[in-house]
Amino acid sequence: MTILTTLKYIAHYSEQIQSQAATLISTGRLGDYLDKNYPNRHQIQSDKALYQYINDIKNQYMRKSSPLSQVTYNSKLAVLKHALGIHTYQSRVQGSKLKSHNSITVASLFKEAPPEFLRMIVVHELAHFKEQEHNKAFYKLCCHMEPDYHQYELDTRLWLHWRER
Repeated sequence: MTILTTLKYIAHYSEQIQSQAATLISTGRLGDYLDKNYPNRHQIQSDKALYQYINDIKNQYMRKSSPLSQVTYNSKLAVLKHALGIHTYQSRVQGSKLKSHNSITVASLFKEAPPEFLRMIVVHELAHFKEQEHNKAFYKLCCHMEPDYHQYELDTRLWLHWRER
C-alpha cells in the first residue's frame, strides 16, 4: 500500500496536493511544517468558553440566525461519527411561534489544536445553519467568515494525519 492510498483525510484533494503531503510525511517534515505555520494553541478548553467563542463568531457574521442552544466538546465524536464537528437544528411549533434549537458539537481533539483549526471547524458548522449542503454558497459563506478557510481546512486534515503517526 502506497502512502498516497493511506491519506484518507485528503483523499478528495488533487493528486498534486496528495503527493506534496506524502513527501512531507515520508521525509518526516510534516510536523515541522505545521509547527512553523501554526505555533500557537488556543485556550478554549471548556464547553462554556467554546460556547462564548462560537457565539461571538455567530453574532459577528450571522446575527439574524437563531441563537445557539448548546455547544459542547465531545471526546467520542471523531471515532463514532467520523466527523470533526456536528451541527443540529430543529424547529418546533410552540403555540403560535416557531422555536428553533441550534447546537454545535466539536471533537475534543480540537482542544489541542491551533486556533486557526478550531475556527475553521466552527465556521464550517455555523455555515451549515444557513446552507445545509456543501455547495458553492456554503463555501462562499465559510470564506466570508474566514478568508483563509480552504488553507485551514487542508492544514487541519494534514494535522489529523500527523496526529495519527
